[in-house]
Amino acid sequence: MISPELTLRPATPDDVSVLFHLIQALAEYEKLTHAVTGSAEALEEHLFSAQPYVEAIIAEVQGKAAGFALFFHNYSTFLTQPGIYLEDLFVLPEYRRKGIGKALIKYLAQLAVERGCGRLEWSVLDWNEPAIAFYNRMGASILPDWRICRVSGDAIASIANTEVLEF
Repeated sequence: MISPELTLRPATPDDVSVLFHLIQALAEYEKLTHAVTGSAEALEEHLFSAQPYVEAIIAEVQGKAAGFALFFHNYSTFLTQPGIYLEDLFVLPEYRRKGIGKALIKYLAQLAVERGCGRLEWSVLDWNEPAIAFYNRMGASILPDWRICRVSGDAIASIANTEVLEF
């Protein structure tokens, strides 16, 4: 059962340093600290500029940050509806198994309904069995036939500068 001391709320500019700290804790949990190359300043720009790219929800227990969900809108051409893509969901270890992760997903599901979204999607690392079991219990489908494709860094520039051959 979720405690009445739990608060879920949209992040504000005052939350950026705490949110960035939670992102670093997530990277540590996933053994990906080397992949955190961004900054709190960039995060603030992407959350709160005139054209924000992402949104974040902060989970607090008795006023202390316990976790977060960071998400953005995507679009389904088959449904011709917007969706919400959950980029990251993380709860600090000392706050796990208290319903916070479930509350964050419920919050996003409610937001998806309010915004007329056809999907709420996210990815999970294949080794993260506790998360996979949690998502299955929540009713999520783990799609076996889909793989994430990613182009980053120099590869983006390489593709952008590649001459397109006509046929």
